Amino acid sequence: MFAEPLVLLSLVTAVIAALLLVHYLVRKPPFNTVTKLLLLAGLGVFPILSAGSGNYAGFEQTTKREFCNGCHVMRPWVADAEDPASTSLAALHARNDLFGDRNCYTCHADYGMFGTVATKMGGMRHVYYYVTEYHDWPIARFVDEIRIRRPFPNSTCTHCHSTTLPFWQQVPDHKAMQDTDAVSCASKGCHGPAHPFAGAAR
Repeated sequence: MFAEPLVLLSLVTAVIAALLLVHYLVRKPPFNTVTKLLLLAGLGVFPILSAGSGNYAGFEQTTKREFCNGCHVMRPWVADAEDPASTSLAALHARNDLFGDRNCYTCHADYGMFGTVATKMGGMRHVYYYVTEYHDWPIARFVDEIRIRRPFPNSTCTHCHSTTLPFWQQVPDHKAMQDTDAVSCASKGCHGPAHPFAGAAR
């Protein structure tokens, strides 16, 4: 929604920068104040605008479920999330309007001041492993062998699910795990793994 105008802005500013530089190279105007300002715009202002808006639009695209589905090894997870008959945590969250097509990112993102940066760095690690190892794995092997890198932090769940509501407080297990990540919300005996074939969070 917000990314589409940024893509247009990125393209327009890139074209303007290119036209300004081509104009300078072809016409070879005298090197006066106006020419200096045009070169500043063509070499600095418009390229920076193009790069900034393009990067932000790209980051926005990486928060969508269709982006996750771009790697073939993620397709079983995405298929489950999009299955209207699935009762997995991932599918339930995908059907929630608060998550929608960004449910993968919402549940797997790090939060806090540097959460976006940490999440993107983790994503680059995924790209590295995909290019060096996973790209030619069969889906069955991937589903069987790959697990989440660290236990799913309860703080991700409590980012949305309030721990102060009476309904939540009435569950004895909730009180017991409130201040610890020793037991994950997405573990056996609690709400179970987010994906039906992902095994216990570990």
